[in-house]
Amino acid sequence: MANYNDMSKLSLKQSLAYPQASTPSVNRREAVIAVMGATGSGKTTLINSASGGSLRVGRGLQSCTSTVQLSETFELHGRQVTLIDTPGFDDTTKSDADILKMIAAFLATMYEHKQTLAGVIYIHRISDFRVGGISRRNFKMFRELCGDSTLKNVVIVTNMWGEVGKDVGEAREAELAREDKFFKPVLEKGAQLVRHDNTTETARAILLHLIENKPLPLRIQTELVDQGKSLSQTAAGAELNRELMEQIRRHEREMRELQKEMQDAIRQKDEETRRELEVETKKLQAEMNRVQNDAQKLVSDYTNQKAELEQRMEQARLAAEAEAAEQRRQIQLLQQKLTENANASMSEREGLQRQLNEAIQRYNQPRGGFFAMIGRAIDSFLGW
Repeated sequence: MANYNDMSKLSLKQSLAYPQASTPSVNRREAVIAVMGATGSGKTTLINSASGGSLRVGRGLQSCTSTVQLSETFELHGRQVTLIDTPGFDDTTKSDADILKMIAAFLATMYEHKQTLAGVIYIHRISDFRVGGISRRNFKMFRELCGDSTLKNVVIVTNMWGEVGKDVGEAREAELAREDKFFKPVLEKGAQLVRHDNTTETARAILLHLIENKPLPLRIQTELVDQGKSLSQTAAGAELNRELMEQIRRHEREMRELQKEMQDAIRQKDEETRRELEVETKKLQAEMNRVQNDAQKLVSDYTNQKAELEQRMEQARLAAEAEAAEQRRQIQLLQQKLTENANASMSEREGLQRQLNEAIQRYNQPRGGFFAMIGRAIDSFLGW
């Protein structure tokens, strides 16, 4: 019977040596990979396929990834892999400015805690008839977020091959690889172009291109953290601001045209046309207000959002420490009961020992380190 207590005390001593979540460090066996691309491109599906997870998947062009999401950590070829699911810049529920602030706050916080990415996956649907404005904008923002120095750690994945004929798909793939306006510049700087056939095998094979890489910071991480730039001063922020200003100028031209047509309708006493133009004018004004608001938020809201994420992380850290302390207390109580009940029946002592073993096992379960902590912070931030 004495062996029970000796074993439980040894297990408790070992468990108390578990590193605290408040002191994250770089684990060379970890591989953290971000997944980016347009809404509906299959980012979440690939992540779930590779990780065996169950992040919510959108249907069609409706987004279910309106925030940064983290997969469960899983093992692949001796590495502990975590995948980061990011919303596209054409999200159906949030503006591009909101998306950039969210991604930037996450990446900057990650880098401040000495965590860098082993790689980045960019997903493109080979089923797209052409690379339209939305796809080009997403890829442009991706380029500005990453910079050139990390492109050797980038894999561009084409998927949805089952939706096109083999010859059509291969022709589109060749065009994407050879055209300067598509993927040629990044491929020349070290990025890889691979196919995904929607199986777990190819999803994991894609990760094998990245998990052994030396982790590198993205451009936006060094801009925000090392160089101390504001979000609007970063390459990604400047690109988004340029797009927003172009939208404003285009809307202003459209507004002048509508006002001219409105004056013509009034002069001609065409009341039906005037009412139609009035509706169009109100719609355009609402869109102009939205774009101008996005431009202002790009400058003002990032710092507040990042500070709130940091606060939520600290709350998550304190909650994890409190939970661990309560588990230690329960273990000590069970050990004390075993000692006090030395003369109890075999079945009673075996029941107590079973409870103690289970408590120690729960305590020794991996707490997930930095990414579990930031995942809890994001969930708290969203009220999940």
